[in-house]
Amino acid sequence: MRLDKYLKISRIIKRRTIANEACDAGRVMVNGKAARASYDVKVGDVLEIEFGTRVVKVQVTQITESVKKDDAVSLYKIIE
Repeated sequence: MRLDKYLKISRIIKRRTIANEACDAGRVMVNGKAARASYDVKVGDVLEIEFGTRVVKVQVTQITESVKKDDAVSLYKIIE
């Protein structure tokens, strides 16, 4: 699954266009490297997303095409 789509489905970022812009700006890192929106996310990847001055670090635990709002947090595990 594309990185921008994963960020939207997991509800880490609200809209796919915003996720796409964050990737283009270099604010999303995958396994320590800047990633493009087209990066293919795999289970076990560690994502670091910059929200202003705060950095959220999560590990991908599951990938699915659709998920209910309440179950979205099951797609990742917050590391720090």
